[in-house]
Amino acid sequence: PEDIDLMAKLVREGIEAGALGFSTSRTIVHRAIDGEPVPGTFAAEEELFGIGQALADAGAGVFELAPAGIMGEDLAAPDRELAWMIRLAEKTGRTVSFGLLQHDGAPDDWKRLLDSSAAAFDAGIPVRPQVSARPLGLLIGLQTFNPFSFRPSYQAAVERSGQDLDALVTALRDPALRDAILTEADLPDNPMAFLSMGLDRTFTLGDPPDYEPAPDASLAGDADRAGIETFRYLYDQLLTRDGRALFYRPLLNYSRFTQDPIRDMLLHPATAVGLGDGGAHVGAICDASNTTYLLTHWTRDRTRGERIPLPLAIRKMTHDTAQMYGLGDRGTVEVGKKADLNVIDYEALRLLPPAVAYDLPGGARRLLQRAEGYRATIVSGEVVLRDGEDTGARPGALIRSAR
Repeated sequence: PEDIDLMAKLVREGIEAGALGFSTSRTIVHRAIDGEPVPGTFAAEEELFGIGQALADAGAGVFELAPAGIMGEDLAAPDRELAWMIRLAEKTGRTVSFGLLQHDGAPDDWKRLLDSSAAAFDAGIPVRPQVSARPLGLLIGLQTFNPFSFRPSYQAAVERSGQDLDALVTALRDPALRDAILTEADLPDNPMAFLSMGLDRTFTLGDPPDYEPAPDASLAGDADRAGIETFRYLYDQLLTRDGRALFYRPLLNYSRFTQDPIRDMLLHPATAVGLGDGGAHVGAICDASNTTYLLTHWTRDRTRGERIPLPLAIRKMTHDTAQMYGLGDRGTVEVGKKADLNVIDYEALRLLPPAVAYDLPGGARRLLQRAEGYRATIVSGEVVLRDGEDTGARPGALIRSAR
């Protein structure tokens, strides 16, 4: 009890200082670098409700979480999670926003969770499923990781080449090394072993990037048409573009090779658009471009199903998000609101393929994805980006909550 009281005190202090809310994770898939489950994974209800009450006492803040079972790691967990989230939102009056994704273990479970959330939302209980604009997927390559990354000969080649990608590509083109890697088993401590690297669900990303590929466009399909064993085909493809090629492995929201479930989630009035990882998993996932994708794919370019109205997409990203987080000074274009605007050439708007940059501390990598078509980005009335290039203006300030 003393620990819970202290946590609640710290959370309330954070909210009163301007924090937007409290965030936690309860999925066993989220682990610290030493393999330990992150704090919160096994938190009891008393702890969760104690922290939620701190938000209620402060009169502000969103309670946000990655719930247990979000990755399909526990099929019984989502219904238990939603039950306490609804009770927490009803008791505290604070918005509870949780990640909602389709996973292959039970591809239709999201419908039941969305329906239950919607019933609570319609009853005035502020439960907001947070949904993604596209499948959550890994980008596979020599610069990120791939199905050979945890084989001894591959790791030895990486170690010998250091940070020199060209040297690694030269080494991997050696037929003897190729045969050794292709015939080896993974090391027993492979941290990615829980992921299926099936090439029937892995795709060439392309330019422009295609995040809704047809099943027969998979690497397995390409290999079959080429008459080459699938992993040998992948090995050769990894060496294209001088080792800079990237391949897309959708993990969530693509169980049946269609984004129709995403459309249903986006259209629902109870949902919030989020889950665009831009600061997490940046060495393997590149989803900060989800906002641009929502405009391009969903309102203009989609061919494998229905689209969504442009005004709805804009409102979801602006007004609805600002309101959920208590930022009443922005989210609409009107007198008295903060002049944060994007001027967009809608027809010219497009995403470029992701690329790896080594610009984090210590030369660590991250995936970046540029876009074209943003003519100006304006913050507090000043142009900070023109045609995607930095103007040097810095009018922004720290965002504080409940305004």
